[in-house]
Amino acid sequence: MPPHETADTPAATTTSRLYISLMRLTDKGLAELAGSPERRKISEERVAALGGRSIAFYATLGTYDFVQVFEMPDNEAMMQYVLTARRDGFVEPLILPAFDPQIFGAIVERVLK
Repeated sequence: MPPHETADTPAATTTSRLYISLMRLTDKGLAELAGSPERRKISEERVAALGGRSIAFYATLGTYDFVQVFEMPDNEAMMQYVLTARRDGFVEPLILPAFDPQIFGAIVERVLK
């Protein structure tokens, strides 16, 4: 079973979940841009301390400055991470729960029954 399969899926044995974070730099984040690489490392350490894993991180062009993909054990751990990041004030995150194609396919099959 994929490590991000949720308890909501039929054969789930783990509660790890997949999340995508779309982040915009705040005025504070832009003013302290030089510290951005170090803050990314701190972010990954915080995720790990909550039992999660940072899968990917990208700087992007467009509406959002960064995209990060996480596995987290549950919504509570993700909320704790997000509140800590928001309190720091460098980014404003938008968190999206995500489903891989296998899980999405299983959901669609249940809907179509």
